[in-house]
Amino acid sequence: MRPILATNTHTLAVLVENKAGVLARVAGLFARRGFNIESLAVAPTDERFSRITIVVDAESASIDQVKKQLDKLINVVDIRDLPPESSALREMVLVRLSLDDEGQVDDVLQLVSGFSGAVLRVRGTDLILSLSSRPEELDAFIDKLQPYGLVELQRTGAIAIPGIE
Repeated sequence: MRPILATNTHTLAVLVENKAGVLARVAGLFARRGFNIESLAVAPTDERFSRITIVVDAESASIDQVKKQLDKLINVVDIRDLPPESSALREMVLVRLSLDDEGQVDDVLQLVSGFSGAVLRVRGTDLILSLSSRPEELDAFIDKLQPYGLVELQRTGAIAIPGIE
């Protein structure tokens, strides 16, 4: 499986006013300039602000140009370029499996435990699993689950926070 986040990416944490249309303007900025967004996650931080985490393909865009263009948008409050070596970056995956037999359930439960994942639901040989981790660990987890009857997978975009200095 191809890693979701390539090594030639930049992670931007953008604090914006929590108003209608702000996300559309930010995404539109990237689309108009042909910048490739690898991952996008947004959620309110309080009633006034939202944080948008954007992972940008560094080959499709100059990070300085991206930051300058974002800074021109009226509802953007702050932009941080988060270096991977000093930031905490996580994604989450939900997986639904339909196993061939009950004997595989124990194998999968052991695998989930080894990745510090969680079993959200077990109904006979049908399972729903969850894991929150670094993108490369999610890739490894998904690869290990492939032989077990993977029915459905949902993966979030990356979220990140600056490290402690």
